[in-house]
Amino acid sequence: MNADPAQGDTGLLWEDGPADAPLTLVLAHGAGAGAETPFMTAFAEGLAARGRRVLRFEFAYMAKRREDGRKRPPDREPALLARWRAVVEACGGPGRTVVGGKSMGGRMASLLAAELEAEGTPARGLVCLGYPFHPPGKPERTRTAHLAGLRTPGLILQGSRDPFGGRDEVAGYALAPGLSVQWLEDGDHDLKPRKASGRTAEQNRDQAVAAIDAFMDRL
Repeated sequence: MNADPAQGDTGLLWEDGPADAPLTLVLAHGAGAGAETPFMTAFAEGLAARGRRVLRFEFAYMAKRREDGRKRPPDREPALLARWRAVVEACGGPGRTVVGGKSMGGRMASLLAAELEAEGTPARGLVCLGYPFHPPGKPERTRTAHLAGLRTPGLILQGSRDPFGGRDEVAGYALAPGLSVQWLEDGDHDLKPRKASGRTAEQNRDQAVAAIDAFMDRL
């Protein structure tokens, strides 16, 4: 079900699911790995199997790594958001798009959602797969200020032992009423549980896919 990537002005785009779906879920990758990881592919294919159109893209620094194999740090925030905007426009604009992504990609999607709201052209929704509420071991450095006033409906899928923000920490954050957090039992930042928990990564992933599908139904 995974389509070959297409080359456009926004770089490579991986599209899964029906092209005529009313909404497109656009997913950006995390800081250290690109759009074709097993994690990203599993979500794209799982949602496509439920009739959702899912598009994945890569930020410029990751696209350059694909060309020459050299690891690079993420681009600065303005460049990341500019790439996001270009992809959203390529998908038909914010009104037909649910923005989201893994870790840093989801955080940039949430910042874009806040900007689009301020411009009067909001995205239809926001989906974050493992939101980086703070750097590991540095709970005082929160990345939540813009989430308190967000009006775009949002869903965060978070592992209950995520070092970037676990259940007890997140309970104390001021999040917008339309932003819900669903916990994946014993999941880490990749939503993966430990064997001793009695759960599998596939179970947590399938639960997350079902939650995103239901969320998009409500939109």
